[in-house]
Amino acid sequence: MAIPPLTPPEPPRRGLKRTAARAGAVAYAALRAIRVTRALVRGLLSFLLAVVIAFEEWGWKPLAALLGQLARFRSIAALENLVRALPPYPALLVFALPSLLVLPLKLVSLWLIATGHVVLAALLFIGAKVVGTALLARIFQLTQPQLMRLGWFASLYNTVVPWKDALVARAKATAVWQAASALKARIKSALKPSWDALKPRIAELAARWFPRR
Repeated sequence: MAIPPLTPPEPPRRGLKRTAARAGAVAYAALRAIRVTRALVRGLLSFLLAVVIAFEEWGWKPLAALLGQLARFRSIAALENLVRALPPYPALLVFALPSLLVLPLKLVSLWLIATGHVVLAALLFIGAKVVGTALLARIFQLTQPQLMRLGWFASLYNTVVPWKDALVARAKATAVWQAASALKARIKSALKPSWDALKPRIAELAARWFPRR
């Protein structure tokens, strides 16, 4: 009986090798893109969280408290009482006024940048931001009861605020927050003597501008 000759195994096809290599490269690139995207998203969320915390701890609360001190004067107290008595939608309009009032200053800042006055533009922009934030924070304190009577506003507020509070609570548990709090305390302690010396002058000027109740 004749034995059939052995045939060598068929070599793998080059097309399959190339397809597998391309698929592997595409999968690797996709995984790398996902990792980079996750890192960017985490970085963006961390930055936004830092902005929220800084805005609340260093801007919103202190500036609102500072403007609240002006209610000791008769004219300011009368104006605040008028704001408190507004119906919901007029209160919403008043709440939006600070953003509209500082908009011209921001446009002037852009014009100053275009004309080469970068430092002056930065100072004007920062000043407008501080004033706008102070007014917005104080007006929100005055109008919040009326605004919460608007169903859509109350729903938005009750959705955003718990989310923000959870993020802030998580951030306060980190070492970065502890270091920032310590730095804030040191800065406050260093500035306290200057502020104590300046307060009587500010009170004297305020008494001239606004009669007491």
